[in-house]
Amino acid sequence: MNRSPLFETFARAPLAFERGEGVWAITTDGRRMLDFSGGVAVNALGHAHPQLVEALKAQAEKLWHVSNLFQIPEQEALAAKLVGATFADKVFFCNSGAEAVECAIKTARRYQFVSGHPERVRIITFSGAFHGRTLATLAATGNPKYLEGFGPAAGGFDQVPLGDKKALEAAIGPETAAIMVEPIQGEGGVRLVEGQFLRDVRALCDEHGLLLIFDEVQTGIGRTGRLFGYQWSGVAPDIMSSAKGIGGGFPFGACLATDEAAKGMTPGTHGSTFGGNPLAMAVGNTVFDIIMADGFLEEVQRKSLYLKQRLASVVDSHPDSVGEIRGEGMLIGVRCIVPAGDVIAATRDQDLMCVAAGENVVRLLPPLNVTEAEIDEGVKRFDAALTAIEAAKAAGS
Repeated sequence: MNRSPLFETFARAPLAFERGEGVWAITTDGRRMLDFSGGVAVNALGHAHPQLVEALKAQAEKLWHVSNLFQIPEQEALAAKLVGATFADKVFFCNSGAEAVECAIKTARRYQFVSGHPERVRIITFSGAFHGRTLATLAATGNPKYLEGFGPAAGGFDQVPLGDKKALEAAIGPETAAIMVEPIQGEGGVRLVEGQFLRDVRALCDEHGLLLIFDEVQTGIGRTGRLFGYQWSGVAPDIMSSAKGIGGGFPFGACLATDEAAKGMTPGTHGSTFGGNPLAMAVGNTVFDIIMADGFLEEVQRKSLYLKQRLASVVDSHPDSVGEIRGEGMLIGVRCIVPAGDVIAATRDQDLMCVAAGENVVRLLPPLNVTEAEIDEGVKRFDAALTAIEAAKAAGS
């Protein structure tokens, strides 16, 4: 067996792909896989979307990189669109979700520093969260499994149970700078945060002079049926991280903030060599324009309801294998009774790609422009995977 030259940090499935067409990913040996994994909520418009391909090709023939030492007009254009559609006044572009969260953390701490509270450096997060893989975002996540072996966890983070208002109030102290929460915990098991709890968090931030950070790396850019997940709750943050779907498959992220929250982020306080490069911005502007076209997000909401209804019939047919359906938009979780890993493997045998999550959940993350016929096919294959699991179990009993 040949030994891979790659770091062995991923338990990779034995599949390799050579091309994609919309919701389909084609392997190097010719299998056509129905992709309901979406590169983990990244491929917002599927594979090889013609408008994204054209935008990238056109920009690639002009200019790839100049650095942020110079003006990048495409950055200004996309930032203006994001500001016009959200709570924010300012945007910082970076390369990934973890970088976007790092920027959010730094923005919150810097705000407190320039506001005369340099002691306010701690950020409260919630159990079940996932904020990234850097040392700081791992500490914010707080999962011992991810922290093991990397030495002392980065300081400045306090974690409380999700939805526990009393525990949250008790955790606020003189060194607290901000509270950070995902409107839906994707990695944590597609756990929706109740709108009332988000309103309570907003009120506590206002009462104590704290900033509210929403981590929307997974829930943003139409994934929940609104441009950002916070827009379902009526609660606006002060700072927000975004990535994944924002580039439709091209890697970049963004940190959005109000003028007040960003007032400490002056020249020299933060930076990125590649962040907001012309290639990323060409794709990002195109993704935004497609998703914000009239009726697009309403269609995501309609098809989400259709997907949930179809999945409900599968749950009814397999009550010993799967249970609760969770999520919004095209971020759907099915909580499993059998091991979720077995379900993921069985769906692959049916040429369907899904993603595991916490709490023994399987995530379905189709592109936002998935058709009803493709939903039907995906649900059919999911049902067949469960049937195969149950047949194997019966044969072995």
